[in-house]
Amino acid sequence: MTIKVGDRLPETNFMTMTADGPAPITTAEAFGGKRVALFAVPGAFTPTCSAKHLPGFVEKADELKAKGVDVIACTSVNDVFVMGAWAADQNAGDMLMLADGNGEFATAIDLVLDGTGFGMGKRSQRYAMVVNDGVVEHLFVDEAGGFEVSSAEHVLANL
Repeated sequence: MTIKVGDRLPETNFMTMTADGPAPITTAEAFGGKRVALFAVPGAFTPTCSAKHLPGFVEKADELKAKGVDVIACTSVNDVFVMGAWAADQNAGDMLMLADGNGEFATAIDLVLDGTGFGMGKRSQRYAMVVNDGVVEHLFVDEAGGFEVSSAEHVLANL
């Protein structure tokens, strides 16, 4: 069943790149005790994700934080090295990059995109959510192939 507003995020593991290299981080560690604007992309370095989605959250970071967001996080079904390289390439600063390399989180919240027809395997759908202490406060899922409701601008307009 697809996650919805009011649901608690399921406990899964991500990987994140740190100054000391790759490190695991749990859902509880990433989302507990804080308000997080999380957005998901089908793939790092892909056209819409690199040209619009991630840059929008980088550009709007201060405005999101002014509206009560403590952390901005990005997740994708990519490995931690790709996510680290993408963050550096995009000047993502202190954004929390959550590598969902095996798609466990995307599967657990039932927001998987089947990209096998394009040689991309199982990915995450494009969405954004605001999570308050592990509970979904807002959820915006784009239609397949679309990029509208998961944008930083749309999230801001709904805070």
